[in-house]
Amino acid sequence: MFTSVMFNVEFLKFGIVGLSGVGIDFFVTWLFKEKIGINKYIANAAGFSLAVINNFLLNRYWTFEANNQAITNQFFKFLIIAVAGLAINSLVLFLILKFTKINFYITKLLVIGVVFFWNFYMNYLFTFN
Repeated sequence: MFTSVMFNVEFLKFGIVGLSGVGIDFFVTWLFKEKIGINKYIANAAGFSLAVINNFLLNRYWTFEANNQAITNQFFKFLIIAVAGLAINSLVLFLILKFTKINFYITKLLVIGVVFFWNFYMNYLFTFN
């Protein structure tokens, strides 16, 4: 029972951290795409990348309290999972935008929801275990 309670608390904390990452991701993507005029996929990758750094640090110290491993080792694991998440994110974003007329930012929000589950379970099992 304790394990499932901890799992639920970690899932909730991971979600809260994820929301802060979504804020960073959307702001940076919007700034680069709308104000600076950078390609939407590059802007998307930049927003995603800055959110990854934010999320790693918050998840390491707050969500999982897993600061007993070397930070470089954990970040490398987190980064591999995040890059795979970015690939999933970009592919699904591309496919939805190519075949529908859904707004870019609504699509981006939907895609973030999909990638959230990938990120949580992979990091729960491998990075912060």
